[in-house]
Amino acid sequence: MVLVQIPMYNEREVYKLSIGAACGLSWPSDRLIVQVLDDSTDPTVKTWYDRLRKTLVQQAYPAQADMGLVELECKSWGNKGKNVKYEVRNTRKGYKAGALKEGLLRDYVRQCNYVAIFDADFQPEPDFLLRTIPYLVRNPQIGLVQAHWEFGTAGVWRISALEEAGGWKDRTTVEDMDLAVRAGLKGWKFVYLADVKVKSELPSNLKTYRHQQHRWTCGAANLFRKVGAEILFTKEVPFWWKFYLLYSFFFVRKVVAHVVPFMLYCVVIPFSVLIPEVTVPVWGVVYVPTTITLLHAIRNTSSIHFIPFWILFENVMSFHRTKAMFIGLLELGGVNEWVVTEKLGNGSNTKPASQILERPPCRFWDRWTMSEILFSIFLFFCATYNLAYGGDYYFVYIYLQAIAFLVVGIGFCGTISSNS
Repeated sequence: MVLVQIPMYNEREVYKLSIGAACGLSWPSDRLIVQVLDDSTDPTVKTWYDRLRKTLVQQAYPAQADMGLVELECKSWGNKGKNVKYEVRNTRKGYKAGALKEGLLRDYVRQCNYVAIFDADFQPEPDFLLRTIPYLVRNPQIGLVQAHWEFGTAGVWRISALEEAGGWKDRTTVEDMDLAVRAGLKGWKFVYLADVKVKSELPSNLKTYRHQQHRWTCGAANLFRKVGAEILFTKEVPFWWKFYLLYSFFFVRKVVAHVVPFMLYCVVIPFSVLIPEVTVPVWGVVYVPTTITLLHAIRNTSSIHFIPFWILFENVMSFHRTKAMFIGLLELGGVNEWVVTEKLGNGSNTKPASQILERPPCRFWDRWTMSEILFSIFLFFCATYNLAYGGDYYFVYIYLQAIAFLVVGIGFCGTISSNS
């Protein structure tokens, strides 16, 4: 028996896509339970937002008049013979992890052996379970089958592995990474399927993307702080596994990878043009970073022409990731701040006019980020100083980086986000 969990919060643009995709999975109906965990508080999701439509429904189907949009969608699929469970909570304690944890406590979950988790914007292919579950059935030591990471993650857990690892915990904002680390420390093995892909939605504007990156970076650093000692002193995994997890996975990828680009490209190089005593070797500025970047890009040669723009943008984002990393590592204010990624439902090719909800107009200054604008002014000053008094050509790069900070600071890319 397979359980599919779909946690959602005010997902008015994508709830139909995810529920429909989950109900469309190729698996015997009597061996599949789709559990929709709805933490929504938005009145347009919890109740009918169109008074005329509500009046018509009251006349035709009185029992369904007070249902929310998500509940109605679950009811619709239930009428088609699908086993769909609609679950709500009184509070949002623990956010996504809390919803997943509480969902597993339902009585009907006891009959399930495996659980697949999809975010509200995920659209798994119909054969997703047919291509993942067999790995869990054949090898009882495998606790997780992970699909290909494109824009997000999607995997199937063995429920016994999930429970042995301690279940979902809301101590960080990266509940999936937390669970995977704890399961790994218990000796469970994971399978990664590069050929199994799951469609999802990328953030459509900079504000949303920035919140998402903050949550991921801050959560990973905070998890490093919480499980570092546990990983170091555990006796259930070999030394090299612990070394990889602490050094490569956490320290290098979650700490160094954010701090070094920001310090080198946005602090050391700009300040070096103001302080003649500071010299930065060319090999450190050009050769090594260029080699690393090309090695990363070689797997997708069709995007090589985007490399210069990608480097400049990533340097801007390293400014936010470095701040988020220190917040998580030192457990400062906002360490467990959870801002749900806004979704637009771009995966749907067509959308009826009745589903297009009006959004309040966005004022241009709501898109501004003063920290990036001020940093761009500082970089413009450094570049101009180098152009006037310097003997090198660092001003070329610094001008480009200053423009990148300014463009991101004024929100001059992505879609327009509403104030709501």
